Amino acid sequence: MIDLDDTDRAILRALQRDATQSAAALGGRIGLSQPATWRRIKRLRDGGVIKGRRVALDAEKLGFGVTVFLGVKLATKGQVSLEDFERAVTAIPEVQLVEHVLGLYDYRLRVVARDLADFERVLRRRVMTLPGVGNVEANVLLSEERLAGPL
Repeated sequence: MIDLDDTDRAILRALQRDATQSAAALGGRIGLSQPATWRRIKRLRDGGVIKGRRVALDAEKLGFGVTVFLGVKLATKGQVSLEDFERAVTAIPEVQLVEHVLGLYDYRLRVVARDLADFERVLRRRVMTLPGVGNVEANVLLSEERLAGPL
């Protein structure tokens, strides 16, 4: 674990808002020089606090107007390995996120589709045919508010 001070937290909050900003611009906002800011960012990357940069795409503008969270319970845990299920489910392009969870379901999936009819097609032809799938529960996303995280 890496020790974080207030300046590190300020850098992380700023990068969560916009990971494309330069170390010079970021340093100017928080009162550090470009080299000092760069060294801190490098330490945070090397320490594993910063895991990467991502581009946030607007699924709706790309034609995917429906997002559904699926809870998936495997029916035959002993007969199908978790790795087989994970390999198969991650090959479905509409599945955006796969989380192995503890609780009522074994997996939580985030699935995007063009509309409800398209989602039904993905569910019936792709998800329900995966190895070991038992019970599935769907929750349609109505709205989403992104939070920066616990800093």
